[in-house]
Amino acid sequence: MNETPVSRALISVSDKTGLIDFARFLENSGVEVLSTGGSAGVMTEAGIKVTEVAEHTGFPEILDGRVKTLHPKIHGGILGRRDLDDHVFQMHKHDITPIDLVVVNLYPFEETVSKGSPFEECIENIDIGGPTLIRAAAKNHDSVTVVTDPCQYTKVQEILGAHQGATTLELRRELAAEAYAHTASYDSMIAGWFSNIQGESFPKRLFSIGKLQQKLRYGENPHQEAALYTGGVSRPGVATARQIQGKELSYNNLNDTNAAFELVSEFVQPACAIIKHANPCGVAVGQNLSDAYSKALACDPVSAFGGIVALNNIITESTANQIAKLFAEVVIAPEADAKAMKILSNKKNLRVLLTGSMADPTAPGQELKSISGGYLAMSRDNGRVNKSDLKVATQNQPTSQQLEDLQFAFIVCKHVKSNAIIYAKNGATVGIGAGQMSRVDSSRIAALKSKEATEKAQEEKPRTQGSVVASDAFFPFADGLIAAINAGATAVIQPGGSIRDQEVIDAADEAGITMVFTGIRHFRH
Repeated sequence: MNETPVSRALISVSDKTGLIDFARFLENSGVEVLSTGGSAGVMTEAGIKVTEVAEHTGFPEILDGRVKTLHPKIHGGILGRRDLDDHVFQMHKHDITPIDLVVVNLYPFEETVSKGSPFEECIENIDIGGPTLIRAAAKNHDSVTVVTDPCQYTKVQEILGAHQGATTLELRRELAAEAYAHTASYDSMIAGWFSNIQGESFPKRLFSIGKLQQKLRYGENPHQEAALYTGGVSRPGVATARQIQGKELSYNNLNDTNAAFELVSEFVQPACAIIKHANPCGVAVGQNLSDAYSKALACDPVSAFGGIVALNNIITESTANQIAKLFAEVVIAPEADAKAMKILSNKKNLRVLLTGSMADPTAPGQELKSISGGYLAMSRDNGRVNKSDLKVATQNQPTSQQLEDLQFAFIVCKHVKSNAIIYAKNGATVGIGAGQMSRVDSSRIAALKSKEATEKAQEEKPRTQGSVVASDAFFPFADGLIAAINAGATAVIQPGGSIRDQEVIDAADEAGITMVFTGIRHFRH
């Protein structure tokens, strides 16, 4: 059965966007419209002829509207197969008329929960009849067309107009697939909400909710396919940002931009992070964004070429002028003023993303990663280290400036691939070592990168001289620490907890430097 005429439609929608125009089109096409409650009222008020479901079934709505469409005349009309004589006979026997089009979208459960509504209100916004109607219509898509989103109205109208009031099998199957995805997502939201209120971090079944935002040109490599989905907990960031200008974002752009934005969200002071391949080239805080940007760029200006620039405040003219001198792929910030946008608009290929606000680094959340045969789930790393949490392990006590820089460096460490080593001075990174198999190699690489930046800037002394150094995990041996000391570090921050802690402490004391323990680790594999 390819083309199926539409003679009768059931409409029951929570989202009434475009409803009147669509219903009027159906009426003008000779389609009988059945409806319930609010939908019926809106259409009737607009002058559209509507048959109430209660009139159609001969049974009133009951239980404060909890039961409206749960009736054999409704579900028999949807589920009855027109190609089976027995079904046709039974429908005739029980005075069941076919329903050819089901237009349903569901109670706004997600919106109700996001508003912080009380438990009982959330329960009442769990739709029962709606999902039942959708699933029934999708199952019998050989004969029934199911519409679950106002954005589908136009396409349905076009098909009906092109096929003399009938829908095609191709359309019905497409809409049926979307319908099952719609109810699956809805049930997942409810299940996730119940898990949360029960205090279950890791429920017996894992639910993933996402809505396709766009298909990407390709994935991490050109032979891989990719797409961007939005969903889950509402959080400012790259997935929901407004793209003001520039080319389409790639998979790698999105991944790197997310890393950059999450990093600068850690800071209250004006901050800038420049990211390449998900690792920072430079990070800094400053008196203003221009200051922070200059300090971040100075850390590794060579690697910054073609990178991602993330800022945690409004981009103004002075900062935009500086950014315009660099070849960058993406700039992301909460906002930008008109003068800044005019400057950046001259760089046509530069993607500019505005998020409206910053992400909360302390907020709970969950990260998901696929592995062969399954998934790994864990809570977001929202750990924070305050000055009061620090334990001085050495004879020398840190100065107030060292404490500021140590905290800063350890925050940056959290966003660098392990093994991670960060040299910092005066609120800016001066050397970054990332992703090495040994911590001592990360120490050496960070010092080497700092030396190269020093030479490029034609400075006399290595920037690591007088710096502090942060390690994302403990030093298993003293060699990594000694490499940092040789580079000029005067203070160290690390989690501690190694069986060789005392060996490392002794090396720090021998060198006359300060070492503090955080008691918390920030591995980022």
